[in-house]
Amino acid sequence: MTFNGVGTALITPFQPGGAFDEAAFIRFVEWQIAEGINFLVPCGTTGENPALTPEEHKRVVELTVKTANGRVPVLAGAGANNTPRAVELARLAVDLGADGILTITPFYNKPTPDGLLRHFSAQAEAVEAMKPGFPMIMYNVPGRTGLNMTAETTLRMAREIPNIAGVKEASANMEQILTILRDRPKGFAVLSGDDAWTLPLLGCGADGLVSVASNEVPRLMVEMVKTRSREIHERLLPLLIGNFIESNPGPVKAAMKMMGILENDTLRPPLAPMTDANRAKLAAILRECGLA
Repeated sequence: MTFNGVGTALITPFQPGGAFDEAAFIRFVEWQIAEGINFLVPCGTTGENPALTPEEHKRVVELTVKTANGRVPVLAGAGANNTPRAVELARLAVDLGADGILTITPFYNKPTPDGLLRHFSAQAEAVEAMKPGFPMIMYNVPGRTGLNMTAETTLRMAREIPNIAGVKEASANMEQILTILRDRPKGFAVLSGDDAWTLPLLGCGADGLVSVASNEVPRLMVEMVKTRSREIHERLLPLLIGNFIESNPGPVKAAMKMMGILENDTLRPPLAPMTDANRAKLAAILRECGLA
């Protein structure tokens, strides 16, 4: 299984004026690898992919693949609610040398299960034609998309679309996730999409997670998953929750600036800088976790 353990949903650093900071991004990816992360996930929600231009999206994936240079796998974000655009992003990931794609359920459109099958099949067929066996990980996050992909639908696609290799589950529906874990075909990965739920899901057979908190503490998150450490889970739990006191990635970028990982925590509109009150709460959380 290529994508197991901890994958970082990489932030995209911006300069104070809002331009993509390539130098900061390269340094950050190098640090992630040095800290022992298992795989890298550029151009996801945490990377502010809706605010990236097509050229920037391509450049972020390109730099991730080039910097990683085969040391860790790259699972490139290729999600869109426009199926032709999703296919285009999937093909781009193959062209740029990524090792797989992460693709979200179409947001706002709210497709039926048959619509989801058509959408994901179109991506899968496109990449399969370019590179047989190229893996796709589906991403279910109803809090962002307004659509929950049920266990029945997830398992249907796991069985009917050969190169769908797994699902990132962020539904916060334990019954649903446990059903997927019980009934999934052999080799189908289940990754937690919620840092705070990771430890209990690992105990039920999950294969790892795509993490927000590993932007801040990659080594600790890798150790928690590797050793199933309740001690690390309990230490970091305030941060795992606190990263969502405002819309992601506002808090994680602010925390990374406080920790000295980023020089600035610039976000792109429509996201706004964190409020002073929530910054104070986040600073207190970092102190509580022994990170500041």
